[in-house]
Amino acid sequence: MSDDEKKMRHFAHVTQAHPCFNEKIHDKVGRIHIPIAPACNIQCGFCTRKISDKENRPGVASCIMSVDEALEHIRKTTQSMPISVVGVAGPGDSLCNPDTLKLFNKIKDEFPDLILCMSTNGLLLADYAQEIADAGVKTVTVTVNAVDSTIGAKIYDDINYKGKVYHGVEGAQLLLDNQLKGIEKITQLGVIVKVNSVLIPGVNDEHIVDIARCVKDKGASMMNVLPLIPLNKFADLKKPGCGELSCVREEVEKYLPVFRACTQCRADAFGIPGKKESDFSLEMIPNSHY
Repeated sequence: MSDDEKKMRHFAHVTQAHPCFNEKIHDKVGRIHIPIAPACNIQCGFCTRKISDKENRPGVASCIMSVDEALEHIRKTTQSMPISVVGVAGPGDSLCNPDTLKLFNKIKDEFPDLILCMSTNGLLLADYAQEIADAGVKTVTVTVNAVDSTIGAKIYDDINYKGKVYHGVEGAQLLLDNQLKGIEKITQLGVIVKVNSVLIPGVNDEHIVDIARCVKDKGASMMNVLPLIPLNKFADLKKPGCGELSCVREEVEKYLPVFRACTQCRADAFGIPGKKESDFSLEMIPNSHY
């Protein structure tokens, strides 16, 4: 069996039960996003993180959980609905918060059948790749919005790495180098990588396919092209329409499979994605003690 065949078999084994990697089961099995990661080490121009806010988008959660609270939430939720995945998706960056890996190591021991997943901007991915794999994480989503530092400089305002803050092209290049190094390293450890790219009209809309080519070469297995949610310094831009998204996704699909069912969930979402009667967030729980 070739290396590519082994990779595809491994990919299928994991993703057949992952609603954010497999469109066929996206509305059939559930996931839990644990809001345990408030801090972030970069500032994206489109990102506004909020706590105790009811907006339905990434970067928003009603609270920050402790490791023990997260474990109790997982116990309760898995007893009441079909859950296949537990992930950390913020509201900051998962690797900028030490509780993320502490939690994964505890979940691995108590819930060995659950798929562990995390999302990250990738700045620290290479630094923590071995620890991520050792913690039992099977899938990692890395947000890569540019593979050209001049474009990245328009998107990222601050890159905080090892105690120093970088800006402009220098910061964007540092982030990119770390992202690509991290994707390559983590995939070599057997972890499946999906790349998220936010389509920002007039900024990187003609550049997304370049991202696809580049991250494929580093080992990524799938890509997710997300429409900009106009916020922060991009608040005056228009959200990309379905036609624009479809065209870009079709170009990307020449290089990587494209996941098209993403609902851009909150950082505390749990349940079955996109189903009103079974998709929840912590702020919807009456008298929640979290």
